[in-house]
Amino acid sequence: MANAPLAPITIRFITPEQTYPLRHAVLWPDKPFDYVKVENDSEGYHFGAFLADELVAVISLFVDGETARFRKFAAHPDCQRRGIGTQLLNQVIHEARRLGATSLWCDARLDAADFYRRFGMDAVSEVFYKGPIPYAKFSRTLL
Repeated sequence: MANAPLAPITIRFITPEQTYPLRHAVLWPDKPFDYVKVENDSEGYHFGAFLADELVAVISLFVDGETARFRKFAAHPDCQRRGIGTQLLNQVIHEARRLGATSLWCDARLDAADFYRRFGMDAVSEVFYKGPIPYAKFSRTLL
């Protein structure tokens, strides 16, 4: 996959269960599988990026009134830094707006902070840790 030319990406809705293998493998491989499940996964909108028929990236969107949050954003390591995450996050921003949200936020790993800044998101919290990994809350207004 790493050296293959990038075929067109298809983004579509998927089930929460379809997100779990990538969430686990990419985000928390050292934790039990159930660690990557979110309590309200059934209430979210889950998107998958497919390269041919292979699910290579996932993201989950949760909307509560005018506030939207995305969680568990994961891309297969061989597919990172190839624009797939950009396409997924653009889809989530579009969907959040469509659903009436006026703000969007996430808990971002600090090693991904520059990626989120490219989407107009800024840190709005102090650094905190989930295990050994530093995070901050990032947010932006949706107009």
